[in-house]
Amino acid sequence: MDAFSGFFAILDATLRVSTPLILAAMAGLFSERSGIVDISLEGKMLASAFAAAAVAAVTGSAWLALAIGILVGVALALVHGFACITHRGNQVVSGLAINILASGLTVVLGIAWFSQGGQTPSLGSDARFMPLSLPLTDAAREIPVIGQFYGDVISGHNLLVYVSWLVVFGTWWVVYRTRFGLRLRAVGENPLAVDTAGLSVSGLRYSAVAICGALSGIAGTYLSTAQNAAFVREMTAGQGYIALAALIFGKWRPLPAMSACLMFGFLDAVAIRLQGVVLPVIGEVPVQAIQALPYVLTVVLLAGFIGRATAPKAVGTPFLKER
Repeated sequence: MDAFSGFFAILDATLRVSTPLILAAMAGLFSERSGIVDISLEGKMLASAFAAAAVAAVTGSAWLALAIGILVGVALALVHGFACITHRGNQVVSGLAINILASGLTVVLGIAWFSQGGQTPSLGSDARFMPLSLPLTDAAREIPVIGQFYGDVISGHNLLVYVSWLVVFGTWWVVYRTRFGLRLRAVGENPLAVDTAGLSVSGLRYSAVAICGALSGIAGTYLSTAQNAAFVREMTAGQGYIALAALIFGKWRPLPAMSACLMFGFLDAVAIRLQGVVLPVIGEVPVQAIQALPYVLTVVLLAGFIGRATAPKAVGTPFLKER
């Protein structure tokens, strides 16, 4: 059972670490399926993480922090939409500008408001999303393997972890089983045909980027009020970019993208467990090498094993309505 305990501990960490990646990947899916490139996932997550932590520190309410985090994410998404949809600006440049803005502004506001070097005060349990114990957890632990899996891996996560699982299946249902999803996919493939059918290309794309902002806001809130107990400068640490890589790896489909996020989360969880471990011949692996492992493997997987990934045909192309 010791071997199972170690493996289940890695799986438990995988679910926790991959949650913001899953939420951000689903956010990017909505945006890119509509034809809008969104590399600003990183910036929206970072800004939402700061806003949520700041509100939670001042008010002590995790739910109000979540609402503000979502609001900030949607606001930045609409800024991106205004630049790219209304003014047909360069989508990559706009996304990069949001990332730079969030990176600098969160530190400046953190220093000005809390005087803690860009961080927010530590959050108490009332101001955070704490782990939940699912029904029959204690009784299930008496059952070998299956009960231990339920108790150690499935149970004991905070609410936003379970929300991320629902978001994946909700995204699949919306994109593939609703009229809005059909129109969303159509506007990402052929916006001219959508316009000819009398539908608003701009309206559909604004709706998509707003959903993207909301999900990015939840991901950022998770980082600072659930996975951690405060905001720390640059706490996203490239997770927005990894989520975008997972989206591409999953070929812009919800379930494969979630699988890619879980894979990256698993690599991160394994890397954490390897710190300080002495390997045969190699000896003790430097901490820096272990921390870089998930990012290196991300590049390797995308470069060599992704296969052919065909993006929506109109992604990155501004739509100019014909007169």
